[in-house]
Amino acid sequence: MASLFTPCSDSLTLADPLPLDGGQSLEGVQIAYETYGTLSPARDNAILICHATTGDQHVASPHPITGKPGWWDRMVGAGKPIDTDRFFVICPNVLGSCMGTTGPGSRAPDGQPYGLRFPVITIRDMVRAHMALLDRLGVERLYGVVGGSMGGMQALSLSANWPDRVERVLALATTAAMPVQNIAFQETGRQAIMADPDWRQGAYYNSGRAPDAGLAVARMAAHITYLSEETLSEKFGRRLQDRDAKSFGFGADYQVESYLRHQGASFTGRFDANSYLYITKAMSYFDLAEERGVGAHHGGAARLAEAFAGVKARFCVVSFDTDWLYPTSESRKIAHALNAAGAQVSFMELAAPFGHDSFLLDVPALDRVIAGFLSR
Repeated sequence: MASLFTPCSDSLTLADPLPLDGGQSLEGVQIAYETYGTLSPARDNAILICHATTGDQHVASPHPITGKPGWWDRMVGAGKPIDTDRFFVICPNVLGSCMGTTGPGSRAPDGQPYGLRFPVITIRDMVRAHMALLDRLGVERLYGVVGGSMGGMQALSLSANWPDRVERVLALATTAAMPVQNIAFQETGRQAIMADPDWRQGAYYNSGRAPDAGLAVARMAAHITYLSEETLSEKFGRRLQDRDAKSFGFGADYQVESYLRHQGASFTGRFDANSYLYITKAMSYFDLAEERGVGAHHGGAARLAEAFAGVKARFCVVSFDTDWLYPTSESRKIAHALNAAGAQVSFMELAAPFGHDSFLLDVPALDRVIAGFLSR
């Protein structure tokens, strides 16, 4: 089931079928991952890092396609907040992605790409694959799990569904249930991809073309949600791009327009459109209380608290004041529910000008929070 995108990491193939929330199962699932540091003789120093929507396993090493540094290179490494001199760090590519782990671009048992034959997956399915990887690596209990955005959803799901497998949970800029506005944003992106004639109902892999135009628009729309008004205003304002006057046409008159077009075009070179559909659908489905079988008859706060019943980890929940995609109110709901469930939790809102992307960028206060939480 090798991916049609080149995997550049360690990988293993699961011997047993992977059961999925939708009732199906996947045979021969391949998981691509990277590790940093050394697993201790007691196997008690492992930290699982869960990546965000379009991230990958290259958390602290160059990306094999773009050549850019790892997406959290500033946070993971010797002497860094997630110190690889102390911890054994594991970062897997999620199920459904396109960087080596089995996804819609992978070859099905008949030798042809899955395309839309790939089953729709959930966040818990992604975590189920992570747990199978940990089993194969001989890690029974994690020192910690860390994730931002979709990675934070995975961290929360792991803590609630596998409470005996983790000691510490760091959930950054995330939510316990996808807000309806975000579902709307994600559906807009999916429709942009599916409206591209080159999408071919997901069967484009052998056509010589891909729905790059639709995927670029989806990325542009999503990228706006990752930034803050302050960042956009400071970086671009209403400044024109390489011209002294408006063109009175539909080219990229403004710098911000040119920037978004560049973001969309560059994204198509490293990501698969079908993977984008599947991963964003998994996020749209995410509702931790629903995962835990808590009925809607419970009130919002009580419902989430019941979902966390039985968790055994210590939690640190972090939000950012300019994040309007997963605002502080979402993190506060998580913290209140954990408190109500009797869990040990610390919560903080950090000041940062970067919007949702703050957890990936230079926010020294976050470095101190992560290093401090992991050192206790």
